[in-house]
Amino acid sequence: MRKIPTNFPELVLLEPKVWRDSRGSFQEAFNQRDYAGFLGDDIIFVQDNLSHSRQGVLRGLHYQVTPFAQGKLIYVIQGEIWDVVVDIRMNSPNFGKWASHQLSAQNARQLWIPPGFAHGFLVMSATADVMYKTTAYYSPQSDRGMAWNDAGIGIEWPDVGVDFLLSDKDQKQPALKDAEVFAA
Repeated sequence: MRKIPTNFPELVLLEPKVWRDSRGSFQEAFNQRDYAGFLGDDIIFVQDNLSHSRQGVLRGLHYQVTPFAQGKLIYVIQGEIWDVVVDIRMNSPNFGKWASHQLSAQNARQLWIPPGFAHGFLVMSATADVMYKTTAYYSPQSDRGMAWNDAGIGIEWPDVGVDFLLSDKDQKQPALKDAEVFAA
């Protein structure tokens, strides 16, 4: 497995080894022992989520606050997404800054997002199946979000040739300046 540098030192972009031949491909999607070397022994995943979306679906920007703040390991098992994170840690030098990564079944890259970051993605392919391993269970009372199109953040979403499709909830999220963020 190879670690790829990102704009934020806390984010870890991983590229697992994929064996390909005339039959197709094989990879280890997760191995606790290997991931402990990259993420630390204290990272324990408790829930797996799978989303299936069509082209133009934009999910996010989502996060959970304390005491159920989640770290997430994101990877695509089919299709391609444009994945975005926003640093929402009030005392961080990167507060309010965003970074993006293209994740796909083809490149097999995985993104570790620790607590303190909002997360979202845009489906670029006809469809995409996205897996999320999380370090905390889903908690409706801790569930938060922020506007995907907040001008104060200025995320430059790519044109995928169709209108974006968002949930009602995601269309009504607050701007960063009005969102609950992490104090540390």
